[in-house]
Amino acid sequence: MKCMHCQGTMVKGVAPFHIDKKGYHLTLDEVPAWICQQCGEFYFDEPQVDSIQEIIRKLEDVTERLSDVA
Repeated sequence: MKCMHCQGTMVKGVAPFHIDKKGYHLTLDEVPAWICQQCGEFYFDEPQVDSIQEIIRKLEDVTERLSDVA
């Protein structure tokens, strides 16, 4: 697999994921990913993206319920 950014070689590893959204901060320290050996760019496979999106949806639901209480 080649990096879309620099065409370097991609290897399996782990990468962080961070997002600040709608009143919360989500940090996942070690998500399986493809990492470019040349530039360090990383890409997540579909199962990891789906899992991250599910976590975000659940956090949005909880955050919304918390704001309804206030």
